[in-house]
Amino acid sequence: MSAPTNPTRVVTNEVRLSYANIFEAKSIQGGKPKYSVSLIIPKSDTDTLNRIERAIDAAIEAGIGKFGGKRPNKAALKLPLRDGDIERDDEAYANAMFVNANSTTPPQVVGTDLQPILDATEVYSGCYARVSISFYAFNTNGNRGIACGLGNIQKLRDGEPLGGNRISAEADFGGLTTASDDFLN
Repeated sequence: MSAPTNPTRVVTNEVRLSYANIFEAKSIQGGKPKYSVSLIIPKSDTDTLNRIERAIDAAIEAGIGKFGGKRPNKAALKLPLRDGDIERDDEAYANAMFVNANSTTPPQVVGTDLQPILDATEVYSGCYARVSISFYAFNTNGNRGIACGLGNIQKLRDGEPLGGNRISAEADFGGLTTASDDFLN
């Protein structure tokens, strides 16, 4: 028996992970700690982008109660699907849209074999994955819009790590002679 279809839920095609805080919740500006990730979606992936647009529309409909009982103008809402060419001065976001997803509960993280990935170094900013996300309405302190909840993550393949070039300890400290080395010579 298949699960009922939730119109606000999407399982993406292959996306690139960025700002991946998926094994340890982080607090932003003193808020409640959350697991989070930015999903970089190529503009060429019209299938995923269209499904996200439909899910956002469904979340607006489902959230009418939060918007005073009537459907707000979509342009007046803060929306989660954003243009990387406009909003990010970062080559990783070029020719891409992005969504920031978060959750107070940890996502299940699996490999292509659907076995859990427990090593936090295996899934990182820059790798490629499929991600389940869901959209929901919010109306707090005058801010109205649609937010994106983080579901589960399936790592598909490795990619060039994002967020700076990591230099090995050997490269940093190799070649240094110590006093004991001099003593032996």
